[in-house]
Amino acid sequence: MKKIYHIVLTLLLLVVIVACQNQTPKPIEGPDDLNTIEEKVEWWLNHLSLDEKAGQMIQAERTNNNNGITVEQAKNLNIGSVLNGGGNVPNPNNVNNWYFMYDTFYRGSLLSSSGIPVIYGVDAVHGHGNLLNATIFPHNIGLAAANNPELMREIGEITAYEIAQTGLTYNFSPSLGILKDKRWGRTYETFGENPATAMNLIKPYIEGLQTYNIAASAKHFIGDGYTVYGTGLGGKLDRGNAVITEADLENIHIPLYREAIEAGVKTIMISYSSLNGLQMHENKHMITDVLKGDLGFKGFVISDYNGIDNINKPSFNLKVAEAINAGIDMLMQPHNFEDTIAAIKIGVQSGEIPYARINDAVGRILTVKYEMGLFEPKERIAADLRNAHSLSIARQAVRESLVLLKNDQNVLPLKKDANLLIVGQGSNNIGIQSGGWTMTWQGSDNLNIAGTSIVKAFRDVTSGQVYTSMNDIHQADAIILVLSEKPHAEMMGDSVGLSLIDDTAYTQNLTWINQVKNANIPVITIMLSSKPLLVTDYIDDFDAFVMAFLPGTEGGGIADVLYGDYNFVGTLPYIYPRTVNQAAHTMLQPNYNPEDYLFPYGFGLSYPN
Repeated sequence: MKKIYHIVLTLLLLVVIVACQNQTPKPIEGPDDLNTIEEKVEWWLNHLSLDEKAGQMIQAERTNNNNGITVEQAKNLNIGSVLNGGGNVPNPNNVNNWYFMYDTFYRGSLLSSSGIPVIYGVDAVHGHGNLLNATIFPHNIGLAAANNPELMREIGEITAYEIAQTGLTYNFSPSLGILKDKRWGRTYETFGENPATAMNLIKPYIEGLQTYNIAASAKHFIGDGYTVYGTGLGGKLDRGNAVITEADLENIHIPLYREAIEAGVKTIMISYSSLNGLQMHENKHMITDVLKGDLGFKGFVISDYNGIDNINKPSFNLKVAEAINAGIDMLMQPHNFEDTIAAIKIGVQSGEIPYARINDAVGRILTVKYEMGLFEPKERIAADLRNAHSLSIARQAVRESLVLLKNDQNVLPLKKDANLLIVGQGSNNIGIQSGGWTMTWQGSDNLNIAGTSIVKAFRDVTSGQVYTSMNDIHQADAIILVLSEKPHAEMMGDSVGLSLIDDTAYTQNLTWINQVKNANIPVITIMLSSKPLLVTDYIDDFDAFVMAFLPGTEGGGIADVLYGDYNFVGTLPYIYPRTVNQAAHTMLQPNYNPEDYLFPYGFGLSYPN
């Protein structure tokens, strides 16, 4: 009997063991138990509530005087992204405070009901320009004049390195707009009027910017540089209507975004402008069919700052629905983020926004967050602004971006023992030479930041004297006249007449020209401007003329070249017009004749060998 009992017990144990071996595995507890990003994202989409998904689709501005979002609000609302707009900085403005600000929002996001980390954005369009004493590079238009792909990669990497020191993980750069009308205030953010130049620079720049787990954003999709004068804000250009044929879209504009996608860009920002009469923020054909469909973009699409406001719908809720249905995944609504979340939920509940569109948007956002390593803890990078390497690259960028347009009697290069009179609004002003998106949204001519002004650059090198007062003109061997434009950014920078004394330029420019033109010593004119201000009536008074664009903080590069330690290598990235009537002419037009213009596209002199 005992033997039978043991046999039965053994059989029962075998049955239990076999049953256990055939059991279904323990259910997955969370996304970390899954292997691929696709599986993790699918898990999230199956477990997040509508409230949590709607929060992920919002980018809000961190709290400042404009009633932005607090850490507690970001946590409670499951906000997917936070940004600091131009001039929105912690106090005091240093690396540690930036990192503390970022880390507070990041840790808050981990305590939200979803626990999904926030992606934190900033406009670092020519270096980390909001951060005090960051390395500030030339704006894109100058880098187009240099047209050096390896230099672009280095600039992107340094910018990413200085962003990473502050913890931030998202950069609203680069701008890919191709330029047409040079009166546009954002001329300096473009790579000029030739798409071939842009195509040469986009990939290395994006690859550089996306180091250190920083997501880049190609902008502004699409055609913002081709708006027609009179259709934008205040009857000007910015945020106007771009009239572009299908052929030009395919041959000029779309290839730039194809290149950005092939470079691995993680996000794309939509333009404020319209395309052939339709606001881009509601252009489903271009966003969904072309960008996500034909071009195969897998990252997420973000709106511009309050960019849905001009959508032609009678209510805010309908504007939100229209933008999301057009294919925008994340809405940059800096201050009305709660209303935007409510509008998303109402749209879903009413059937106005398909739930599948919500899942597509959130899936794209989460995919980027995984690809950029945001779900993994990261070590803090020590503060290392303006190190020897970054300053060397910035100075190189200044040297290579300079374009020599006139050099009568070979007055350049200057001798290092020559006595110089250096005058003009931008001659000793780093804010002017850096332009917009430097410390503030519009930039400023009253900045106290690290860098080298033009006056200091020459004083650092010369064995002669550098004077800055017209009272000393009789002691000078040559004059450096710096003509300049007021710093500006979007909305404020459009110029009616490209005049040296109009709404974007300093009225003193003409005064300085008149004071130095009869000095009987060489006058070397340097132009600091976002666009080609007209000099047709004055250029005969210049012995040499150098286009410096907006070179950033490292003015030493200007002295390097004017003293002849390095040669000029830059060429014009646009036509330099004789008159304002030529402002919208480009080298792409069928009847382009280089002799019609003050200086043709691609023009640039150099010193004889």
